[in-house]
Amino acid sequence: MMVTLAERFKEVVSDPDTKVVVLTGADPYYCAGVNLSATIQPMHPKKLHNMIFTSNQAVFDQFLDCPKPIIIGANGPAIGACVTSATLCDAIVASEQATFLTPFARLGVPPEGCSSVHFARIMGEANAERMLGKEGWKPIAHEAKEVGLIKEVVPHDRLLDRCQALGEEWAKAGKVREIPGGGSVEEYKEVNRKESLDLADAFLSTKFLEGQEQFLKSKGKSAMIFTILKHTRPLWSKLL
Repeated sequence: MMVTLAERFKEVVSDPDTKVVVLTGADPYYCAGVNLSATIQPMHPKKLHNMIFTSNQAVFDQFLDCPKPIIIGANGPAIGACVTSATLCDAIVASEQATFLTPFARLGVPPEGCSSVHFARIMGEANAERMLGKEGWKPIAHEAKEVGLIKEVVPHDRLLDRCQALGEEWAKAGKVREIPGGGSVEEYKEVNRKESLDLADAFLSTKFLEGQEQFLKSKGKSAMIFTILKHTRPLWSKLL
């Protein structure tokens, strides 16, 4: 039976022997982001809208509801939701090879993962706007540390050792789960709900559909689902 990452995460977190959770990726990426063309499949538009809303909300609620401290071992480039979810964890320890990109403005969608509120709290309004706005700033590891996005930068081959050592320090000290920047779980779950609804609306907007259609065609890939949704939007948009 196949076990999803979400199921494995719940399994580890619920284990009474687990004191601290460490999440990392497989080289060369920490996480390459969501494959939108694979995620958006033909279905009733109202069902698709609800799927985007509930799925996005559930991803970040899982991080917010986690009762154990979480260390992110960012071993390489991180894109989109894996960046925003990582910032909700207790600390990000990054390899020198890590970069952090949140290309929401370029994609024509609003911020998610509570980043519309959280980013400004952890690294200031100006840096938050650089990452979330039109500039689409992609800080390298040392830049990310300078602005407060991450906790530490270590050599690539020492990343997991450092995460292990930090986790053992936290376990020994009895560290409790905290969200950097001072946000509460209750506040951020409401932010996440609103952002997820805005995201679902944006994913079915003409601007987003056209953007995805052009992007996939430029890569020589099929854009049929986005083309169909774009041309039929005047009809199905009334069903939302």
